Amino acid sequence: MNLVEKLLDKSPEIEERLGVVFKNRDLLLLAFVHRSFFNEHRDLVPGHNERLEFLGDSVLGLIISDYLYEYLPLHEEGQLSHLRSHLVEASSCVAYFCKLHLDQYALLGKGERMNDGRGRETILADMFEALVGAIYLDGGLDAVKYFFFRHFYDEVENALKEPLRNWKAELQDYSQKKYQKPPLYRVMSESGPDHSKIFEVAAYIEEEKVGVGSGSSKKQAEQAAAQNALANLEG
Repeated sequence: MNLVEKLLDKSPEIEERLGVVFKNRDLLLLAFVHRSFFNEHRDLVPGHNERLEFLGDSVLGLIISDYLYEYLPLHEEGQLSHLRSHLVEASSCVAYFCKLHLDQYALLGKGERMNDGRGRETILADMFEALVGAIYLDGGLDAVKYFFFRHFYDEVENALKEPLRNWKAELQDYSQKKYQKPPLYRVMSESGPDHSKIFEVAAYIEEEKVGVGSGSSKKQAEQAAAQNALANLEG
């Protein structure tokens, strides 16, 4: 029995963890196929999960946006965007995926199986988004909402109860008061494929580098850089 057959054999076990029964289990399988595995086993699988990831990213953003819009009627657009960004960012998707104990089912190439660093986290985050995309295609938006809030309602509620700090706003306030100038952010590097880039950004005040940070979007990296800068400046 090859790895794909083994995964299909475990489909009922995976569905039990998800609380979702797939009508088309080929979609479930595809969600777990990383490009590296596909490149090494083109004879076993018809494709990889990147298109599902692309779809799932948008679906996840939609259900979170819908929830925040309905339950936070007094929040401004900027506050809602900040909360959504936190709830859908890569580190949150990794936490969602790991909470379901699904990483053992990931179909990876040999090199990726040896990777335990940031690259591994990116793979798991992407796989969660691909899984959301698969659930959407198989059962529609209501199926995704049921799945997500069944498992991660507490994570969403905790984020709403403990307002997130807007590190960029805090650094701007600090810089304006002390230097009468806003901080500047510069992208230092980009790595990874187009669909899953990692950005490294540096924060500057008066041309002095005061902090660095990384993230799966420029906005996330800027927030991380601002947080690092405030720790350096106030520490």
